[in-house]
Amino acid sequence: MTRKEKTVANKLAVAGPNSKFKLPDAEPAGFWAGFWHGLIAPITFVVSLFNPGVRFYETNNNGGWYDFGFILGASSSLGGSATVNVNGHDDEEQEDAPEELEAEDA
Repeated sequence: MTRKEKTVANKLAVAGPNSKFKLPDAEPAGFWAGFWHGLIAPITFVVSLFNPGVRFYETNNNGGWYDFGFILGASSSLGGSATVNVNGHDDEEQEDAPEELEAEDA
């Protein structure tokens, strides 16, 4: 990897063997680095398939806080567990609706 590529990798704070967290006297990656790596995980995964110097998870991290940030970032970028109900009703209300209509018709 050239010096310019290393500089770009450090500025973008990407994970991998040339990350800024592997530099001498560098602090381990924390919550915000984990969140960032989680957000860009889909992109960095595809790049890592073609470039062995790119990883999407930083091994020099502070443990639980990095992992928590990574999970939050990954769930944000991948859609998480968010659900959208087009009708604007809860499932329980939809199940009760036909019974209410039958009672009104009788």
